[in-house]
Amino acid sequence: MDRTDAHDAGGAPATHAQEHGETRTAVQRRLERLIRENRFTIAVVFPVVGALLLVASAENLLPAPLAYNPLLIFVGTAVMRSPLIVGLLPRIDSRALACLGLLTAYTYAIETVGVRTDWPYGAFEYGIELGPMLNGEIPLALPLFFIPLVLNAVLLTLLVLERWWPRGLERALVRLPVAVAAVVAVDLVLDPGAVAIGFWSYETGGYYGVPLSNYRGWLLSGAVAVALVDLAFDRAALLERVRTCEFVLDDLVSFVLLWGAINLLYGNWIAAAVAGLFCAGLFSTDRYDWAMVRTALSSG
Repeated sequence: MDRTDAHDAGGAPATHAQEHGETRTAVQRRLERLIRENRFTIAVVFPVVGALLLVASAENLLPAPLAYNPLLIFVGTAVMRSPLIVGLLPRIDSRALACLGLLTAYTYAIETVGVRTDWPYGAFEYGIELGPMLNGEIPLALPLFFIPLVLNAVLLTLLVLERWWPRGLERALVRLPVAVAAVVAVDLVLDPGAVAIGFWSYETGGYYGVPLSNYRGWLLSGAVAVALVDLAFDRAALLERVRTCEFVLDDLVSFVLLWGAINLLYGNWIAAAVAGLFCAGLFSTDRYDWAMVRTALSSG
């Protein structure tokens, strides 16, 4: 084999890799354009309509085919998650896939243990089927419901710490506990609203029908999830992506609108106030302001 043949033989894989990279970049750009062109619909219209449909389902105001329709719940959730997923795609490599795979397995495992043993969240049961149920116990789409909540909490923590306490980003003893606290705060909003509309219920409850044991469970789940997310990504690269991708936290906007509205409608004032704190956190990042809100409303 002469030098030309060796060059050709060795060049094919490089060309294939280059083409693969170009294809991935082109797909990424199309997805980002799709998100940007539909930000108002995804981040505002979907959660508002979703809140109305869920409350109407809980109050028996919808016909049976529409009430708690699992397909609508799944599709609506997937659409609202899309800015986060598309925003993080460029930072998904083999390490991230491995850590997120472990987190997915952990999510199924801890929820199954919780349903069967009442630990660590306390005795609870699902009131409706949130899509296909594994063994009739937990939603198949559980990772889609849970993992983005953790990612949102971690990303908001990075942006807030960068602005108010940059040194905290370099210290795991600061960064990780703050992120875990943010995850638990997410559930201070989520669980009361979910109980109010009948997603699940607890045998005992003090905080709008939610027992303290649930939040001890979320401390455990949040700590494991935050640790795996922290291992999954290069922090500097992740922070740079969050800085430059203006829509990556739109899923958190959807969360605040959806569950904040539900808690307001049911008079869960503390939960609604915590949702307001997340709103304040989003505004503190300088990527959301009243001028942007007015622009979005007028264009929407």
